[in-house]
Amino acid sequence: MNEADFINQLTSKKHREKAFSKLLDLYQERLYWHIRKLVGTHENADDVLQNTFVRVYKSLANFKQQSSLHTWMYKIAYNESMRFLEREKKKTFSSLTDVSDKYLGDLTGDVFFDGDEAQLKLQQVLNDLPEKQRQVFQMKYYDNLKFREISGILKIKEGTLKTYYYDAVKHIENNITAVAYVEKIKA
Repeated sequence: MNEADFINQLTSKKHREKAFSKLLDLYQERLYWHIRKLVGTHENADDVLQNTFVRVYKSLANFKQQSSLHTWMYKIAYNESMRFLEREKKKTFSSLTDVSDKYLGDLTGDVFFDGDEAQLKLQQVLNDLPEKQRQVFQMKYYDNLKFREISGILKIKEGTLKTYYYDAVKHIENNITAVAYVEKIKA
């Protein structure tokens, strides 16, 4: 079934529930990991994912198909994640960097974090990046989104996104070994 037919089913009263169930099966895990990289912990990602799918369900009738369904849902997930982080910032922190630092600290204590040392070091280095640069890297590297799709989600020109991405790669290459070195000194 092509995307246009699937969207027609999603907006049809007769087929909406079954089509939405299929939509959940297709995108739930991918969106979860996209959100998880933005908000940090499993519990927060679950909450944001639920809000994302509620918003998707309520907004299907307004989907204008100017982008793919996939890109549209990623944008909603991204916006829900940013709303969540802004609410968290207002609660106890002064900046999104403070929120990121807190969630990086929470990550190691998260029972759902099954990463190894290399993944934790990568997260530490990513946490040092400016917010937009980190988001672009995560969407490109982890979610395998095309620069065109990321551009549609973040409303940033593709050339700027490429600069963000390749600067992030350079930063990671230059700093991943430094994190390992500092941790050896601390031990």
